Amino acid sequence: MKHTVLLLPALALAACSPPADRAEFVSKAPAAKIVGEPVSCITTSTIRDTKVHDDRTIDFITTGSRIYRNTLPGTCPRLGFEEGFTYTVHTSRLCDTDIIYVLDRTAGDLRRGAGCGLGKFVPVEYAEGSALQGS
Repeated sequence: MKHTVLLLPALALAACSPPADRAEFVSKAPAAKIVGEPVSCITTSTIRDTKVHDDRTIDFITTGSRIYRNTLPGTCPRLGFEEGFTYTVHTSRLCDTDIIYVLDRTAGDLRRGAGCGLGKFVPVEYAEGSALQGS
């Protein structure tokens, strides 16, 4: 069993309440163009970094600077605020059937927070002029 913890710096922003209707959700992720077919899994050993953009959108940056955008099927409470999550896999792949857990830093303690399902991994490239292009 492989257990991975990903911590990213917390933003000094207040958490926003997610909209009740999923159709109203607007991602804070930078503009990107799809460059391939969505895949169900990515190999964990190729993950080099993650960028949590909001309560539903995570970019997984893999070897070769390939980016896979994962849009969760529903909002994941505090994910966008905390920007850190953990997961456990039983194979060498992270899949759309796996659950991530928000790392909650309440009162200085690090605790496992909400558990949220992943969506498909969509290969993207950041659009020209995007805030993360070239990073």
